[in-house]
Amino acid sequence: MSLESERKRVAIFEGEARIGEIIPAFMQIQLKPEDFTSPVSLQMALSRIYEALMSAVQRGPEKKYIAEVRFKDALGNTIVFAIDLGSSPPPFTKREVKARILIEIFEEE
Repeated sequence: MSLESERKRVAIFEGEARIGEIIPAFMQIQLKPEDFTSPVSLQMALSRIYEALMSAVQRGPEKKYIAEVRFKDALGNTIVFAIDLGSSPPPFTKREVKARILIEIFEEE
């Protein structure tokens, strides 16, 4: 669905969201393609992960709620992103909910 005006374009997409919990300290844990280029690279990546896990354990249990939103764009590509819902449980009764994504494209003046 698209809405149009003189100076902007708006597109609305429908998708799904999955509600879950994460530990913020784990957000820094990432594996990159270069981590798999050699056994040494993989060992260095595992060391980074181990240090991040130990750091998270020392800080204590801190949780955040997120929504993993998934939808298909106008070309049929699957788009996935996360929304931070804060540290208190969201008011949803289900873990799987619907999502409406509004994208507004405009030129700054």
